[in-house]
Amino acid sequence: MDLNSSMISHLLCFLLLVSLVYPIYCSKTSSHHLANQTFQQEEKFRKLKEKIAIHLQRINKPAVKTIHSPDGDIIDCVLFHNQPAFDHPLLKGHKPASPPKLPKGYVEDNSSDFAQLWSLSGESCPEGTIPIRRTREKDILRAGSIDKFGKKSSDFKKNANGTPNGDPVEYAVITVNDGAVYGAKAIINVWAPYMESKNEFSASKIWITSGEADDPTRNSIEFGWQVSSFHYGDDRPRVTVYWTADGYHKTGCYNLLCPGFIQTNHKIALGSRIVPVSTYNGKQFGIELMVWKDSNDGNWWLKWGSGLLLGYWPAKLFTYLKDYAIDVQFGGAVSNLKTAGSHTFTQMGSGHFPEEGYGKASHFKKIQLVDYDDSLYDLPSDHTTEISFPGCYNLKEGKGYDWGNYFYYGGPGRNINCP
Repeated sequence: MDLNSSMISHLLCFLLLVSLVYPIYCSKTSSHHLANQTFQQEEKFRKLKEKIAIHLQRINKPAVKTIHSPDGDIIDCVLFHNQPAFDHPLLKGHKPASPPKLPKGYVEDNSSDFAQLWSLSGESCPEGTIPIRRTREKDILRAGSIDKFGKKSSDFKKNANGTPNGDPVEYAVITVNDGAVYGAKAIINVWAPYMESKNEFSASKIWITSGEADDPTRNSIEFGWQVSSFHYGDDRPRVTVYWTADGYHKTGCYNLLCPGFIQTNHKIALGSRIVPVSTYNGKQFGIELMVWKDSNDGNWWLKWGSGLLLGYWPAKLFTYLKDYAIDVQFGGAVSNLKTAGSHTFTQMGSGHFPEEGYGKASHFKKIQLVDYDDSLYDLPSDHTTEISFPGCYNLKEGKGYDWGNYFYYGGPGRNINCP
């Protein structure tokens, strides 16, 4: 064998050895990298679960009684003075407020039907306690982080490009901008709208606000019913309130998930399922809701259903709302998370357009406002209607002897006029 043949032979042997060893090396390196990534993810998840456990200890207060709801909810009966509200630095040593007088002209409405699933078995929380829906690890994990848990961005965002997919929140509402408003009232029809995505929501409620929509110091009080699997883990309507004092940035939350709202009622659990609900061409159910400002101490009180004062937002939580509200909105809102292609099928209200009328379309009725002297008054004629995309969801107003000011609203989302 000549020199060249010998060199070629050695080179071939070397290449063969490399071809056998290198894949093994790469495989080991790749496996090591993958194992390292897996370890980091597991460690990150472990630390998150530790933080969640600490947070759960902070917000789930000791219970004197625990009730298990048929839908899987756990209701803790917590002593009034132990509720989350009093963890707020502004409410340390807060003396509970006396219930206010009802606004002048208020008449109890017996057509308001309302119950909660957890209490249908006859179980109840004793006097001196309040029922709180227990927060569990899975609730926070759905939010992705403790900071996002129980929070949201504004329901009223400006659409930059004028298309349904350009704004995650769409709405059909009546807006009152009456200078100074001291409360609002309506009976809201209750349904269980279809949800296309677990991360979308459909809400029917009243917003009492001060400050522009993009104002970082905007104040808002919101109350009504909402379907949101993201927040509650199912697609059923639930009792929902919200507040913010800084445009949804740091202050405020849903229900009792952060300090702020002071609950006084031992029969209603915020965030719990509403029963029964309306059915298409069947029996209709609604809830009377009213929030008004106590002229004595400035607190905003919430009345939920016939004869049930639920609690109040202390005036000291707010800036603008310490005095009065500028805007009030009544109606529906949905989130459309489709970023491309077609519109969401998520429904608003009953999922049917207002033209279908009673028993088919969802409605608000007996709409009233509260003025500076604690008197209820009818919807002013100069109110406006705001509808994001009428082909998707719409609103139709009316006025009658029995219903006073009312409107039908809602829609199916995606359809031939809302592609």
